[in-house]
Amino acid sequence: MVRPDVTPAAPADEQPSIGLIGMGAMGKMYAKCLSDAGWKKINICDIPEMYDSLKATYKDFPGIYVRSDGHHVSRTSDFILYSVEAKLLDKVVAQYGPSTKVGAIVAGQTSVKAPERAAFEQYLPEDVHIVSCHSLHGPNIPTKGQPLVLIKHRAPDDALTLVESILRPLQSRYVYMSYEEHDEVTANTQAVTHAAFLSMGTAWASAALYPWEHGYYVGGIETVKVNITLRIFSNKWHVYAGLAILNPWARTQIKQYAQSTTDIFKLMLAADENGLRKRIYEAKKAVFGDGRSSVRRPILLSESILDQFSLGKKEPLTDGNRPLANSHLSLLAMVDCWARLGINPFKHLELAATPIFRMWLGGAEYLFRSDERLDAAIHAALYDVSHRYDDVEFVVASRGWSQCVSFGNFDLYQSRFQQTAAFFESRFEEAGRVGTEMLEVIMDSVELQDNGTSD
Repeated sequence: MVRPDVTPAAPADEQPSIGLIGMGAMGKMYAKCLSDAGWKKINICDIPEMYDSLKATYKDFPGIYVRSDGHHVSRTSDFILYSVEAKLLDKVVAQYGPSTKVGAIVAGQTSVKAPERAAFEQYLPEDVHIVSCHSLHGPNIPTKGQPLVLIKHRAPDDALTLVESILRPLQSRYVYMSYEEHDEVTANTQAVTHAAFLSMGTAWASAALYPWEHGYYVGGIETVKVNITLRIFSNKWHVYAGLAILNPWARTQIKQYAQSTTDIFKLMLAADENGLRKRIYEAKKAVFGDGRSSVRRPILLSESILDQFSLGKKEPLTDGNRPLANSHLSLLAMVDCWARLGINPFKHLELAATPIFRMWLGGAEYLFRSDERLDAAIHAALYDVSHRYDDVEFVVASRGWSQCVSFGNFDLYQSRFQQTAAFFESRFEEAGRVGTEMLEVIMDSVELQDNGTSD
């Protein structure tokens, strides 16, 4: 094996050769980062139809060599990273895994690890090491400081050390887990979060309205809802489908989220104030009641700062001098879901939380930390019909996504996702820019907080 403490500054003949199979957005991110850092032997490949395009794209990138297929990459690389859709991974590893170089290290950059583990154990030779990984963020998020999961599954310590050295240019925070721990953590921090934003997007698309244009979703916490929803739908559908459908923890959580949404909406329709208040405050106590959120500064910034990132071009509609009431059904259901499943959303906040999960938890924290805001949401849910049509669409959408996941149907998932994405597509560029700026400001604030610095 190549010396485990090697760095990009080492002579080329001492550097490990790196192989990237799958050159989607994440594969490209890894290739660029490693090339920029000085790794000089990076073999890459994708499907045959992409060969000429990849050759043209990387002709001026030092150290990157486009190969014809995964056999070439597998035979010549010391570290091989599969960056392939979760539903296709088994097929791809079955095809190229047997060609893996003796003593090489293999990893998979997939959001759900159960099928990856099964494929690696079945198709990789016994003389190959398995040290997998997963960057817990999308390709457009700066990698510095973000959590990067490392899984030493079938390998000696020096193999893990070599992977750490290869991936160090990302400047990410290493988080060490097992395959099982990874899938549970990603379900806790991503699955229901994605389901909530997917449901919001589908509800707005079904209502045929851009939420920031009629005044109900302009400013403050609504800015987070809109920007993150559009950010998710601007990505590839398979990024979320694999995690939702193939992760058993995720399926359970998405089902409960849809159930929580339905149960709360039934209490709203019945105008059962005692029943709704009891349920919501029990959920608040279960998730926030022991002071976990009060010992740290809130995740979200002030409304005045968030307002800077709103896509809306006009002032929010008001009732007199007060903002229009909002049931915040998506957030009420989120906290109820965590409570029903006994999930502590703060458990993984510092260790392995994605930027989007931080935003969503911040939204829930913002609403539930204030009895005044929470009581206003409960009152609006029961007695204010200005958002009722949106709430109906949201309930239908959340149950639809839950059923889609329970069926395990990737084609149905793709169809639902792309239909909604098409509705918002004309605004992706603007939303992507604004959303990135918002995330950077909030993440910078979190970093200052974590370092003990205050504004």
